[in-house]
Amino acid sequence: MINFDNAATTFPKPASVCRAASEAIRIYGGNAGRGGHELAMRTSEALYSARETAADFFGAEPENTVFTLNCTHALNMAIQGIMANGGHIIISSMEHNSAARPAAALAIKKQVTLSVAEVYPDDEQTMESFRRLIRSDTKAIVCTLASNVTGQLLPYRNIAELCREHDICFIADGSQVCGIYDIKLSDGINILCTSGHKGLYGITGTGLLLTDGKYPIKPIIQGGTGSSSLSLFQPSLLPDSLESGTPNIIGAVTVGEGIRFINSYGMDRLRSHEEKLCSLFISGLKNTVGIRILRGNSSGYAPIVSFCVEGLTSEEAAAILAEKGLCLRAGYHCAALAHATLGTKDGTVRFSPSVFNTEAEVRKIVYHVKILKNLLNS
Repeated sequence: MINFDNAATTFPKPASVCRAASEAIRIYGGNAGRGGHELAMRTSEALYSARETAADFFGAEPENTVFTLNCTHALNMAIQGIMANGGHIIISSMEHNSAARPAAALAIKKQVTLSVAEVYPDDEQTMESFRRLIRSDTKAIVCTLASNVTGQLLPYRNIAELCREHDICFIADGSQVCGIYDIKLSDGINILCTSGHKGLYGITGTGLLLTDGKYPIKPIIQGGTGSSSLSLFQPSLLPDSLESGTPNIIGAVTVGEGIRFINSYGMDRLRSHEEKLCSLFISGLKNTVGIRILRGNSSGYAPIVSFCVEGLTSEEAAAILAEKGLCLRAGYHCAALAHATLGTKDGTVRFSPSVFNTEAEVRKIVYHVKILKNLLNS
């Protein structure tokens, strides 16, 4: 099998991440922050080391770096926590359901009011759609930094500046860019949510929430934190307030190791390789009749390419390619708003390479997509 579905989960993982997972299972058998014995202390040190590594990578403080189950968990904590007392929230029309659904759920319950800012190929048009929706009671803007469907990069630094001007909390979904682009809280992001198992190369069941601390996040889960144990009230200090229960020690260790892999390999080098593979894929198919590549000329794109095959649903096309050992994501990518914006009623097939894919593998999929189309025309 050749994996071109790395936007969902990177695979394979770096060898160093696999070793770190194995070591964590063998060595870190304690419960971090719960006990003063050697096993607990050793595990606490490993967790803190991973926290420091992630914090440094994104320009955050370690205490403001929270490990989560995934990006969906982080976004739910951020959105529900910031909007706990009501107000107006704006999301983009390219949001993943992990941001759109919690915002919509709050709106349906009439706990908040919700607006959706249309995203265009032109950044200034996109900015204007955000500007005109801002109201006196707008508390938060939620924006994916890049679409998980097409890879389109949104003008997040400009959105961050808009939020600063109006004292609005900027919640960013970095799942498709973290580990590929140099994303920092200093870009103007108040709360950055991301997965650990995608561009950071950790194992599944991992995510991060990083905050600059400007906007308090009300916990949506309460429980044991290893601190303030005699109180019935959740601690207010981070990361404890947002990390109830036993943390995923093994997962956190692999995220830290994945970040060290990126630093060692070189983020620019990694991104350049993935972009080169996307360019090879696009150039190989651009003159193929019946293949529609969902990319414009006026936007920047992360290394993701979505395409449609005339005469086939996205699931049918991906199923045929899967028979050749080619793994691609088909359908709606858990992004209802994005497909409504794009007008892709049958979904798309998504090509998303990683640093471990090769040019030869890309040439193979280009060949099979062309053959697929030829079969339809025969």
